[in-house]
Amino acid sequence: MHTEAADHFFNPRNVGDAGEPSFVGRAASLSCGAHVRFSIQVDEAQRVSEARFRAAGCDVLVAAASVLTERVTGLTTAQAAAIGQAPAELSDKLGAAGSEKCVEMACNALLDAIREYSNAARDDWAGDEALICTCFFVSERTIEREIQARALTTVAEVTNACNAGGGCGSCHQLIQEILETNDLPR
Repeated sequence: MHTEAADHFFNPRNVGDAGEPSFVGRAASLSCGAHVRFSIQVDEAQRVSEARFRAAGCDVLVAAASVLTERVTGLTTAQAAAIGQAPAELSDKLGAAGSEKCVEMACNALLDAIREYSNAARDDWAGDEALICTCFFVSERTIEREIQARALTTVAEVTNACNAGGGCGSCHQLIQEILETNDLPR
């Protein structure tokens, strides 16, 4: 284990629960019994204003969760989701060879918390257009325009065109439904 990983294990940062209102994500392993819980607060600018965790598991899981809380605080939810989608990078930084699943578990809990935020933000959206991607604030009309203008047929193509779906991924199903249900002229 690298020095930074050991420091984060023996002196974990941001242990506990984020203040209310918070969004919670969880991940667990049936094979070893480890589990991790992430809670985040998101401010008006869609930035993670507070990130905290609770974990029961190995040193790598605790260190990864601790590092993640420090890395994502102050970032937009889209930026935080990008970090959560790169467990291999964090695993390399921590020197967690052989324990990649533990790092992945911490990342999955973070992504789950961001998805909970995204679902709540979609429910609370007061804009004129239906909000589909809360990480990048992309509306249904924008997605439909991109599909029509570029003859897009996949979620990945939509993401490349307008960033929708490029964060936590909670909108992938909604984008797929737009692709399937809108018989847009090409």
